[in-house]
Amino acid sequence: MRRIILVCLVSLFAFPFHAMAKVVNEDKNLYSFEMMEADLKRLQQTLPIEVHSIGKSEKGRDIWAVKLGKGQKSILLVGAHHGREWLTTHLLVKMLEQYGTAYEKGKQLGEYSTKLLDEISIWFIPMINPDGVSIQQGNLSGFSHYEKIVTWQRNNYSMDWTRWKANAKGIDLNRQYPAGWDEVKTDVSQPFYQFYKGKKPFEAVEVQALAQFTYRIEPLVAVSYHTSGREIFWHYHNKQEHMARDYELAKKTAELTGYKLSKPEKHAVGSGFTDWFITEFKRPGMTIELSYLVEETNPPLSVFPEEWKRNRLVGMMLVKEAVSGIK
Repeated sequence: MRRIILVCLVSLFAFPFHAMAKVVNEDKNLYSFEMMEADLKRLQQTLPIEVHSIGKSEKGRDIWAVKLGKGQKSILLVGAHHGREWLTTHLLVKMLEQYGTAYEKGKQLGEYSTKLLDEISIWFIPMINPDGVSIQQGNLSGFSHYEKIVTWQRNNYSMDWTRWKANAKGIDLNRQYPAGWDEVKTDVSQPFYQFYKGKKPFEAVEVQALAQFTYRIEPLVAVSYHTSGREIFWHYHNKQEHMARDYELAKKTAELTGYKLSKPEKHAVGSGFTDWFITEFKRPGMTIELSYLVEETNPPLSVFPEEWKRNRLVGMMLVKEAVSGIK
């Protein structure tokens, strides 16, 4: 009976869903996967960068990683774990462009010399969840009619896609890491637009790709950009011997951005990327929340100039700190 109902729904909603499968980069109020790919292609032609696909999303989109610098050691900056966090992608691509241009010309960025990139490189992964971003922006191209109906169900039967956080399978990517995963309690026990942690850690192919890449490059620092709240999370069961080191780095980031520095919680629940990075690599990891607080949606693109101003030097500051001796 349930299958019959779904078949009827497929026929009923075929036209509305088809109409929504638009070319999303025509909308100037967002930053899409297609926009990011076009920008990376353009930058690859003009800047000394390496662009690599580290894997594919559930729907076959490339997960792009870009290296800037000659250093064998590196830091890692990751954006858009969640579909509604594409502002972080826009920030990282602009950071890549600004840093790459200054590096090529041998110019300073604020107080920081781009020659530091000869010693420590930056790896950018601007969009780890390209399917989630596309869904959030109303682009369900590549989905069958049945998949569109299933996705609509996972969106709690709403046609408002702007709240979508998960990947194309309804898994929340930032609840997929084996650092406190068992302790994460949620009322969501099946694929949903947010908060479903999956049946096991590293279930989602996007998370698998990022974890494997992180093991390969072993970054000295890892930052995961999110939205919203203008806050920095830096502490997850840190070893006592690393507390002072990690706090100082987080404090410098807070001073640079003007964001609130979170207080360590004794019983913090993890399963996020930087939680895993801190425990697995014993190195500094930070989750940086852009924008003033918004509820279940993306921050407006109008906030970008302010967030760029706050974050434009974060990458270079972290490079300098890594050069100074993070091990």
